Amino acid sequence: MNRQNGTQRPYDVVLFGATGFVGALTAEYLAAHAPSGCRWAVAGRDRAKLERLRERLTAIDPHHTDLPLLHADADDAHALRELAESTHVVATTVGPYVWYGEKLVAACAEAGTDYADLTGEAEFVDRMYLEHDARARETGARIVHACGFDSVPHDLGVYFTVQQLPQDVPLTVDGFVRSNALFSGGTFASALTAMGRGPRMLRAARERRLHEPRLVARRARAPLGAPRFSAETGTWALPLPTLDPRVVERSARALARYGPDFRYRHFASVRHLPVALGGTAAIGALLGAAQVPAARSWLMGRYEPGRGPDAERRGRSWFTVRFVSAGGGRRVFTEVSGGDPGYGETAKMLAHSALCLALDELPPTSGQVTTAAAMGDALLERLRSAGLRFRVAAAR
Repeated sequence: MNRQNGTQRPYDVVLFGATGFVGALTAEYLAAHAPSGCRWAVAGRDRAKLERLRERLTAIDPHHTDLPLLHADADDAHALRELAESTHVVATTVGPYVWYGEKLVAACAEAGTDYADLTGEAEFVDRMYLEHDARARETGARIVHACGFDSVPHDLGVYFTVQQLPQDVPLTVDGFVRSNALFSGGTFASALTAMGRGPRMLRAARERRLHEPRLVARRARAPLGAPRFSAETGTWALPLPTLDPRVVERSARALARYGPDFRYRHFASVRHLPVALGGTAAIGALLGAAQVPAARSWLMGRYEPGRGPDAERRGRSWFTVRFVSAGGGRRVFTEVSGGDPGYGETAKMLAHSALCLALDELPPTSGQVTTAAAMGDALLERLRSAGLRFRVAAAR
């Protein structure tokens, strides 16, 4: 029974974009781990590719020989509306989301259908808030962006960390990210797209700030930190201007447990100074190239969407996010860690986000909400059971 509007729908979860690189990994994870009573389907624009995917899933579990295949294109508003009305939750991997995502968000907001994606595109998230948050609140839809490595380990990692700290006091948390993983063509395309849309991104952020309700008697901030050597982690800390700190800040705004005055800073953690300097220079060069359409097109052509690191390389990949926090005279060091962040673990995070929205008892939220605000403890426990590690490393 759909919690939002009380109507019966054929599916609990539909995975849209299931034949892409991360989409197929997510479908494989659902095939192996979705509970037997879960009614799920895969969707995309290419029927032949969907049929080949179903053959792969049937090899994982013969029960998937009749897995429903739904046809929809990211640009077909009518087909997306039918898709949204057929299910309680849509999980989508179709990006760059600023190009291909809005019509599906609109369909879910209108149909009262929960939505989860993998975007790390700040402009897209802000635009979807401006255009569709109000309607989603009216229909009861939960619009949950960034349900992969952007931004689950950081959002839930801070949520977990805050639970270890005293209540009703000012809190500070710094996050330090390390990984050895590679990226796919789709991830690279999304990053380049975002880099090339700087003025639009800033304009969307300003418009959002004008429309968001102000906090009363509380404060939540995520300022961009300065490059520094972190004695707590023994690494060089480089500020990361990604979507992640914005998501953490929004969770802090939504949840009173983060205290009356909350501050979060987000860093890349690099052991050696030459590597840190080289990485900064490379990102600067990429950012500059992304402003030139011809250079941007050439770079995108070097990494074709739909492809990514093979299973052997993914198996050697890892990530850690260390959190250094303080409040009320207590200092706590926590850590979130796992395997391949961009693909194996991201597929796991998206799959469990969708299952959590569809099947678990959750707080009564609607509109554009974060993973911590929408799913909190339920998603945290799902991911811990699935192998991601959330731990307290030290406290004093």
